[in-house]
Amino acid sequence: MRSRPKIAAVLATVIVPVAAVTVALGATPAGAAVGGSGPYPADHETAASLANHTIFRPQNLPAERLPILVWGNGGCSANGLSQGNFLREIASHGFLAIANGAPNGSGSTTSQMLTQSIDWAVAENSRPGSKYYGKLDTTKVAVAGFSCGGLEAYAVSNDQRVTTTGIFSSGLLNDADDYQLRRLTKPIAYFIGGPSDIAYPNAIDDWGKLPAGLPAFMGNLNVGHGGTYDQPNGGEFGRVAVLYLKWRLKGDTTAGANFVGANCGLCRSQWSVQQKNLTLDGDPPPTTAPPTVTPTTGPPTVPPPTGTPACTAVYAVQDQWNSGFVATVTVTAASTPITGWRVTLNLPGGASVSSMWNGVASGASGTVTVTNQSYNGRLAAGQSTSFGFQGSGNGSGATVSCAGA
Repeated sequence: MRSRPKIAAVLATVIVPVAAVTVALGATPAGAAVGGSGPYPADHETAASLANHTIFRPQNLPAERLPILVWGNGGCSANGLSQGNFLREIASHGFLAIANGAPNGSGSTTSQMLTQSIDWAVAENSRPGSKYYGKLDTTKVAVAGFSCGGLEAYAVSNDQRVTTTGIFSSGLLNDADDYQLRRLTKPIAYFIGGPSDIAYPNAIDDWGKLPAGLPAFMGNLNVGHGGTYDQPNGGEFGRVAVLYLKWRLKGDTTAGANFVGANCGLCRSQWSVQQKNLTLDGDPPPTTAPPTVTPTTGPPTVPPPTGTPACTAVYAVQDQWNSGFVATVTVTAASTPITGWRVTLNLPGGASVSSMWNGVASGASGTVTVTNQSYNGRLAAGQSTSFGFQGSGNGSGATVSCAGA
């Protein structure tokens, strides 16, 4: 059982020094301070309709729509300027970055505040009269955080609006939380402070437990837990975060080349790099290579006879407690390859699905239909993949069946 009280204490209390940030930015609305190395000098503001948050944006909104980053601070601090230099740098490259907490606020934050940020941005983008009306790309949303804020990011990474997750000097504290890893379906990136970072062991443990096929990047820069957030423009962590967000949220493959392949840009720098399932176009690779099609003048391929299942499904409860459970369904192709699958899951009375990973669910109780994600639908003959979910109630007694999609 992974349980690190010392790390928990540090992740709950580490707050990067913000003296330089608060001097430069203050706690006043937009227009007070402008900066960042990007083409759109950025500042911060607050909004009455989004209390206890700090919004970093280009001072003059560009014609291009802004992708969205929602951010949890180190120490789960309610000071939205805790990583002010870092977030202002990101905004200056054409992003809307929303931090938990008011400028120079006090107290602590929760993961629900990240969801509030996404809700607000989506609403403002569609509200006539808003300065952000039609200016935001609500199909491109990153959730990320530093230290304790990284734990907040994990907690909401299964929000269907999230495009990618960023974990900065953070890692889950207990094995009981590993379900958050199993439900990941979108690309994730870790930016850690190297072996001297107190979060390093937990980040490495998380890395080893990511779902098979999930696109993932890990970079370690040996600067310790505090990172470089309070340096001008967020220092090296700011530079690399901008590159990652340009790739994942703007489709910039030149920026993406810093993360993909044996000769990636960060591979040739002071960063120590690990990669899983990465392709430069940002799409998860298929589980297997598509079959080679050879032209033929012979008779067409005959599909399996009616009644022969294209795949099978096996259901297993992994954990059960008084009010809920975690279950896994293993899908196996039959004697011919398939390009997609559909599982019919019949839950017992009183049981329902609360979150799912590596599959897309239609319905939550009774008969639930689950289809493959884009990266785990193609299976060779006899090949298996799996999806999992957390549910409420008692998971025993469920039945499953599988068909090709």
